Amino acid sequence: MSFNEKVISVQNELKAPKSQYSEYGNYNYRNCEDILKAVKPLNQKMGLLLTLTDEPVVIGNRFYIKATALLTDGKEVLSITAYAREAESRTKMDDSQVTGSASSYARKYALNGLYLIDDAKDADALPQDNPEIENLHDEFVKTFNKYVDQIAETTGLQKDVVAANSLGKHGFENIEQVTNEFYSELIGYLKVSAKKAKQKFKNEPQEKLTTKPSWEDL
Repeated sequence: MSFNEKVISVQNELKAPKSQYSEYGNYNYRNCEDILKAVKPLNQKMGLLLTLTDEPVVIGNRFYIKATALLTDGKEVLSITAYAREAESRTKMDDSQVTGSASSYARKYALNGLYLIDDAKDADALPQDNPEIENLHDEFVKTFNKYVDQIAETTGLQKDVVAANSLGKHGFENIEQVTNEFYSELIGYLKVSAKKAKQKFKNEPQEKLTTKPSWEDL
């Protein structure tokens, strides 16, 4: 049996019941632990190893947990990533609990993608306890444009030139092609470029520049 056939078999056999109950919303839901409990015997039967890892990333001025679910038979690998944003404030949770809650939520959605579990109508916990995961792409675009504006203003380059070169260096033709695993990398690149531009041109106001700078000047 091929790796893909093993994965398909597990996806078809997996039944992860919604064993959790929310008194607040009066509905049943499943969490990360429910999925793991249901899938471990199936993975073992097919000789598949599942690993879950977390990575904190910063997008804009907010912290996110990037969870990766990786499935392998020792030769081939299938991995899915998902993000959950840490809440800015928690009156009843300390920092470790906030991060743990975001981790559990991100891992759940990575597992959903890996095993094709539809949780579109499923909530993970009480609304006031959910980490905020919405609008990740909007947050990325907002931060991307902020740094593009800074670089353009500092160097005198056109904004579309700055954006196109930044995206092109990472293999993208437009911002809509950027997938979430590249958000942190791109923002980090722009942040460094903005800092370099500021240092290079800080003593050279644009009206006094005799030669228009190019992207290679950064």
